[in-house]
Amino acid sequence: MKKQWFLSAAAAAVLAACGSVPSEQQSTAGNRTPAAPAQAVGQPVFDAAQPSVAETGFPNHPNVQNFIRHEAAQGRLNRAQLEDFFAQAAYKGNIINIMNRPGTAQPWYRFRANNAGSAKINGGRAFYAQNRQVIDQVARQYGVPAEIIVAIVGIETNYGRNMGSFRLADSLSTLAFDYPRRSAFFQQELREMLLMSREENQDPLSFVGSYAGAMGMPQFMPSSYRKWAVDYDGDGKRNIWGSVPDVAASVANYLKAHGWKSGAPVMVPVSLTLTPQLQAVIDEKTELKYTVGQLRDWGVEPLGSVADHERAVLFRLETAPDQYDYFIGLNNFYAVWKYNNSRMYVTAVRDIANGIGAGGL
Repeated sequence: MKKQWFLSAAAAAVLAACGSVPSEQQSTAGNRTPAAPAQAVGQPVFDAAQPSVAETGFPNHPNVQNFIRHEAAQGRLNRAQLEDFFAQAAYKGNIINIMNRPGTAQPWYRFRANNAGSAKINGGRAFYAQNRQVIDQVARQYGVPAEIIVAIVGIETNYGRNMGSFRLADSLSTLAFDYPRRSAFFQQELREMLLMSREENQDPLSFVGSYAGAMGMPQFMPSSYRKWAVDYDGDGKRNIWGSVPDVAASVANYLKAHGWKSGAPVMVPVSLTLTPQLQAVIDEKTELKYTVGQLRDWGVEPLGSVADHERAVLFRLETAPDQYDYFIGLNNFYAVWKYNNSRMYVTAVRDIANGIGAGGL
């Protein structure tokens, strides 16, 4: 029998007062979130010395029991429903193996070929043509170019073809309780998924996504879904798995909420003579720390129209072995970067969008 995930009136008031937990950045299309401590403020105690969930199962694991007690005490989730949920969640050890697999850095010229080549652009043109009316409507309403919306769906899931097939009940539970390095983050996302299931009146065992818990065509984590997913088609469901109107509006809503400015470019190529000072700036973390005017004073010359007061990040891309092009990323660059913390990702989204027909981004 399907379990209903509803709060009592008193518990609902507690949840409303608490608000939603701020999300860490999306773990879309792979592992993107920064390492989180094993225990954070407001989190249940996590004892990394406990045996693997593979040995005990979820219901009997001390950290799972701590989570259940904590959530029940906070009034967010019902203890009996949580126990029933964990009795049905399945441990997926292969996810831990994937998460522990060493990352391999790619140069831009390989990343672009794999993620923003002609096949992805042609697929975007076809997807846009099939859904142009609603995507254009969303673009006008949110002030985000239709081609950017399409490009993100393309790079995330190849226009909905690769959305993942893991039950979130299994993937998030496994990572929350058998991946100590980031247990706090995945316990948060597990909680968000359970709250999401109640809000959407769906069985928490029914949601599917990537091995890291990202969902649907735009690959939202549950916390992002709760904050930014949109029921644009008005059917009472925020269906980011199958409703193109909901998907397009959700992506646009995310970008608008993270500062997208209508009519502004994403990035501009620059010319420069590399100095130790500029190399140090390039190596800094991605943020809009300097103005274009400051960068000009240091010898960075934009090869496009951009005002000196605009804030920017200076970066480079390896276009061939040991050959680099240099760019400044502007406000809209940073808005897309908040979707996925990768300079190459943002550039690939820009290239797909321009290839679809945006031009000038």
